[in-house]
Amino acid sequence: MNRSTASTVSRIGKSAFLATALFASVIFTAPAASGQGAGGDLQAKVAALKQSVAANQQKLHQYRWLETTQLNLNGNDRPGTQSMCQYGPDGKVQKTPMSPQQAQQAPSGGRLKQRVIAKKKEEMKDYMGQVKTLLAMYVPPDPQRMQQAFQQQKVSLVPGGGSGVAQIVFKDYAQPGDQMTISFNTADKKISALNVNTYMDDPKDVVTLAVHFASLPDSTNYVHDSVLNATAKKLVVTTTNSNYQPLSQ
Repeated sequence: MNRSTASTVSRIGKSAFLATALFASVIFTAPAASGQGAGGDLQAKVAALKQSVAANQQKLHQYRWLETTQLNLNGNDRPGTQSMCQYGPDGKVQKTPMSPQQAQQAPSGGRLKQRVIAKKKEEMKDYMGQVKTLLAMYVPPDPQRMQQAFQQQKVSLVPGGGSGVAQIVFKDYAQPGDQMTISFNTADKKISALNVNTYMDDPKDVVTLAVHFASLPDSTNYVHDSVLNATAKKLVVTTTNSNYQPLSQ
């Protein structure tokens, strides 16, 4: 091969290399830019959601309301209860029972049967306490937990929320394997619905929660109703909140 031919081959090789490098640069950088845009949109929505939750909680601390709870165990309705609720100085909801105390009836049967019935009642009482503790992790949503999930890349947007509503999904939010989906109205900056799939101590002890929100005249967002389903215990708890009144009244 003479010098002229070698020079030509060298130029062709360099041109091909540069073209390949340029093509690879376009291929690998274009999706990254697109992903950055999507991530920025998600980050903005999560930030707006956290801000909305924090501001709304401050408003709710200025109200008292009536909570009505209905239990269904093994397909049978149990007597409902009502409580007046308001936030205490520690930031937790304080409940004052409004329903009259029902007369305690001695269980029929022998002592052994009575002990079994008493034990089951105590177990259910303990279980309900555990359920309430678990659900407090999700309602209201915790801005710190939401931020932690976002930083761990366990937050996503899914379609189907409707016009102006973002469906924001948080995975491993409060414990491994759980999922919380929030329907967030991006225009009004309000939560319209919240759905949770979680469990008690054992992942087989599945607990689901469906929550619907509403607004007071001053635009304060609140939980209107919720339905909890603990399938392992065949327990359904329906809760409705109403009669919101300012503490100043």
